[in-house]
Amino acid sequence: MNTKVFLAGATGAVGSALVPLLVDAGYAVYGSTRSPERAARLERAGAVPVVVDVFDARALGEALMRIEPACMIHQLTDLPPALDPSKMAGALAGNARIRDEGTRNLLAAALAAGSTQFIAQSIAWAYREGTQPHDETQPLDTHSEGSRLVTVRGVESLETQVLEAPLAGAVLRYGQLYGPGTGFVQAHGASPLHVDAAAFAALLALQGGARGAFNIAEDNSVVSTEKAKRELGWSANWRRPLAGVER
Repeated sequence: MNTKVFLAGATGAVGSALVPLLVDAGYAVYGSTRSPERAARLERAGAVPVVVDVFDARALGEALMRIEPACMIHQLTDLPPALDPSKMAGALAGNARIRDEGTRNLLAAALAAGSTQFIAQSIAWAYREGTQPHDETQPLDTHSEGSRLVTVRGVESLETQVLEAPLAGAVLRYGQLYGPGTGFVQAHGASPLHVDAAAFAALLALQGGARGAFNIAEDNSVVSTEKAKRELGWSANWRRPLAGVER
């Protein structure tokens, strides 16, 4: 296939699950990390490591111009392991900055490099209070206050940028992640989601040229995932088989 994909946040929880899926599907994967020490992990997984900071717009732009990826997949977050409550207050602002400024830099670099598709990680718990289960047409909770408002504003910025950009833009509204790399072994939260199933949704969105917002979570009474099932062919039950083990 040789189609080039740039995966921002390739060593995070979802990124780590997604790299082998993309490689196995035949994509040429370029994975970003801020840490030179993690580059070897990406190479072992079959990706080309790109050591760059999303807030260094110039370096990011230069890297994308060299690579010329067809698609950008944005899986960047800045949250503490297992969402450590003692660190969350400061982390929320940093995460919102990634969703706002980081997304802006990624989009600018992708467009300049000729990318035609952009897929970004969002969240499924930013909806305004109302009829449940929430579907993707319902508004975000932009009238909230405090730390929730910081989060929702970041989400709103990310989603608006991606969905209004002049390319095929999709946002995946993930539920509360669990599984390898997340800090949570068991399902938790109102809309749980295994990290493997989250990565699978990104692969399907890429392969299908998806546009728009999609709730991605296990069946629950809070958010509807019917759109993802119908349009992406996604299933929350999907798990990546272990090497050498039959599914």
